Amino acid sequence: MRINSAKDLEVYKKAYKLAMEIFDISKTFPVEEKYALTGQIRRSSRSVCLNLREAWAKRRYKAHFVSKLTDCDGENSETESSLDFAKDCGYIKIEEYKSLIAQATEIGKMLGSMINNPSSFLIKTDL
Repeated sequence: MRINSAKDLEVYKKAYKLAMEIFDISKTFPVEEKYALTGQIRRSSRSVCLNLREAWAKRRYKAHFVSKLTDCDGENSETESSLDFAKDCGYIKIEEYKSLIAQATEIGKMLGSMINNPSSFLIKTDL
């Protein structure tokens, strides 16, 4: 399959799905968490997709591409930490936590692979 945009990447699709699941689950968080955990976990999970789109736009430059992928990985790790808090505060069930963490772990592995092997994603130029 030809990849025309970041949205075609499997890692993007998985990250988007995770962000949407987190959005739905976080609707049940207590109101006092609105500007803390709820907002933070939504922002970090969405940032993975947003940074992937930015990375894709910077494929002409390996260093920029890898830098944005590293940002994605950092946001994904932040999401995992927020999920830890949500579980330990009793806002999500252990089964939900395990499923969400497994998804985030898979996304992290995919991002790590891209970071370590960016060549196949870069735009080839004659420069």
